[in-house]
Amino acid sequence: MKVYQIAILLCMLACGGTQSPGPSAPAGTDPIEESGKPQYLALGDSYTIGQSVAPDERWPVILADELKKAGKPVATPKIVARTGWTTRNLLDALEQSPPTGTFDLVSLLIGVNNQYQGRNKEEYRIEFRQLLQQAIAYAGDDAGNLFVLSIPDWGVTAIGEGNREHIAAEIDSFNAIAKEECQKLKIVFIDITPISRKALNDPTMIASDQLHFSGKMYRLWVNEALPRVRQLF
Repeated sequence: MKVYQIAILLCMLACGGTQSPGPSAPAGTDPIEESGKPQYLALGDSYTIGQSVAPDERWPVILADELKKAGKPVATPKIVARTGWTTRNLLDALEQSPPTGTFDLVSLLIGVNNQYQGRNKEEYRIEFRQLLQQAIAYAGDDAGNLFVLSIPDWGVTAIGEGNREHIAAEIDSFNAIAKEECQKLKIVFIDITPISRKALNDPTMIASDQLHFSGKMYRLWVNEALPRVRQLF
């Protein structure tokens, strides 16, 4: 891979990217039917918006589809996420344009860009705690309607080659903070990080940009999360 290609990919992780914050209901969806279903809000960064995968391969979208198959249909997920977002970026976005209404299900996956940018871990703890409180408010002040996914390990991608042990250790330390904060508030914490590391030996789990994960990987996350999410609402 050429140097300029690597630089572009790294900027996609740390600086932003081109994905929009989230999808609206797909064409042909009846707004009345959608409004009658339990509402799902997904908060995060590139992994939640599904950088470099098709909209139907985003993990919140896959999760909604699997919930429907399991007899617990939800409306098309409202996704508030953007490639490159840190906890601070997400907090700022929610302050500038807060989601309206109450949600029956809320998910949060955030922190990879804090790690990538070398942000302070105590800063992450404080901001992550604030995001949990925000998410609980969106969930009708019910922490039982919220779940958190751990930060996946991007060190297994081609971009992480040569620094994988350090990245893994850093990801684990950020996840330890997230898990601890979730436990304090009795929020379901689902550890998908070990699953993400399977991509080291399976290139089909990596997206075409060689930095993010593929729909195949996101489906594995959903398989891990589904049994516990089904019990939340």
